[in-house]
Amino acid sequence: MEQAIPANKLSYYFTLLKQAINGHEMDYTSGSLRKAVLMLAIPMMLEMCMESVFAVVDLYFVGHLKDASHAIQTVGLTESVLTIIYSLAIGMSMAATAVVARRIGEKNPEAAAHAGIQAIVVALAVTILISIGGWVFAADILRWMGASADTVLKGTGFVRIMMGASIVIMLLFLINGIFRGAGNAAMAMKSLWLANICNIILCPILINGLGPIPALGLEGAAWATVIGRGSGVVYQLYHLINGSSQLKIKEDHWGPDWAVIGSLVKIAAPGILQFIIGSCSWIFLAQLVATTGGETGSAGYQTALRLMMFFLLPAWGLSNSAATLVGQNLGAKQLQRAEESVKKTIYYNVIFMAVVTVIFWVMGNYLVSFFTADEAIRKVATQAGRIIASGYVFYGIGMVMMNTFNGAGDTWTPTIINFCGFWLIQIPLAYMLAKYFEWGPLGVFIAIPVAETAITLAGYFYFRKGKWKTIKV
Repeated sequence: MEQAIPANKLSYYFTLLKQAINGHEMDYTSGSLRKAVLMLAIPMMLEMCMESVFAVVDLYFVGHLKDASHAIQTVGLTESVLTIIYSLAIGMSMAATAVVARRIGEKNPEAAAHAGIQAIVVALAVTILISIGGWVFAADILRWMGASADTVLKGTGFVRIMMGASIVIMLLFLINGIFRGAGNAAMAMKSLWLANICNIILCPILINGLGPIPALGLEGAAWATVIGRGSGVVYQLYHLINGSSQLKIKEDHWGPDWAVIGSLVKIAAPGILQFIIGSCSWIFLAQLVATTGGETGSAGYQTALRLMMFFLLPAWGLSNSAATLVGQNLGAKQLQRAEESVKKTIYYNVIFMAVVTVIFWVMGNYLVSFFTADEAIRKVATQAGRIIASGYVFYGIGMVMMNTFNGAGDTWTPTIINFCGFWLIQIPLAYMLAKYFEWGPLGVFIAIPVAETAITLAGYFYFRKGKWKTIKV
């Protein structure tokens, strides 16, 4: 039963906003669903806003460097490759969120804390190997992505720094997933705030130089991002170890617990595959645009993607609230409440994405012009942004569906859906339109909303079937 909103709605929502940002603790398995969704969604949206700012800030400053097209292409192609790291990080974080949320719902915070630390142990072992590989093969990565010889020469240092420090990406995502599973979305939000403040301050200083600090150019953007993310990780670890929430970390939690690790890997493996499937598809699209549209087409597409992510990540944050609510309510055996929380989250996400769609169509050219003065790049970016935005409402629904399955620990269902949507629809359609019909980048842009809409429809079908309610974690 929904609690009635007080007569003074403005005061009510202001109080709710303040509580959400301050990290006010509440029981998400009882009481008002509206309040539960907003208490999680507000800090999660703000958290993802901060995540999206990383790419936008980098793009803004490097877009004003000499030879900006090379710099923009390097940043964009590197981000495309880093999506594989993001996939690993998100896969591990969703496993941590699902298990931690389920244990919290069962009123067992000790087991929740233990599971969270086990997830960190696994992530550290995997990411160290990837960081080493990224540092060694930085130049090859750009060549594989279709970058020109000049871009490879000028961008290798940037890729080496970003890939070599990928461990901070992993920890930032993973530990925030642990906090979200425990219902402490505000802590995750604050760590991203700190990381972004550091990045925004350091970006212009390290790129352009200041006093005794030399101008590092493109590599300065990489160092600013790494240092910013690293500061966020330090903040997370401090609060995690000092027990600033329901999670109280003990020394014996750090020892490998193979039973818990096995449970986490069982959830994370298809979750990682789920996002790698999507990431590899985006990498293929980036390579297809680069080979059919040249540097201008690639730079325009990458600019549009950075803008797209700026708006989609907050929506992803809002949809993340469904994962926590589903996990905790399934743990508390509140199946109907878990389903209602999903519907409530969809309602808010549709409203948000509808507003974003209008913004893209009305202000697309203006938004693009903020990042580059090159008219050719602006034209491609504006076209890409408007076409991709045509499916935003469906994206919003699809995000909630995917997070519902993942929050319940049913990571195989969205993995299969993603495979069909990205590899059986998006990639073949993009290739056919770009190459066979010779539409070039335009064909790629059209394939994106088509595939995402199909994914959403499939997700809703499986949500209605209800298998996700029966998953044991």
